[in-house]
Amino acid sequence: MPSLGIPELLLIFGILVLLFGAKKLPEIGRGLGEGIRSFKTAFSGDDKKEEEKVVKAKEIEAEVVKKEEIKDKT
Repeated sequence: MPSLGIPELLLIFGILVLLFGAKKLPEIGRGLGEGIRSFKTAFSGDDKKEEEKVVKAKEIEAEVVKKEEIKDKT
């Protein structure tokens, strides 16, 4: 089976943009990243520390989103 090169990856990315839209792709990536992260922490048994980091990251992200929304309104 041949490996994926740059043209193939660009084609896949283009199809994803057409299917989901440019605004939805970061949300999908973030969701996949959180899922993989939670799987790794559950597998290693290091749940509490990672959960605290995730909660803090989500709080910071919410603040950034609020600031961006305020900025976009002005």
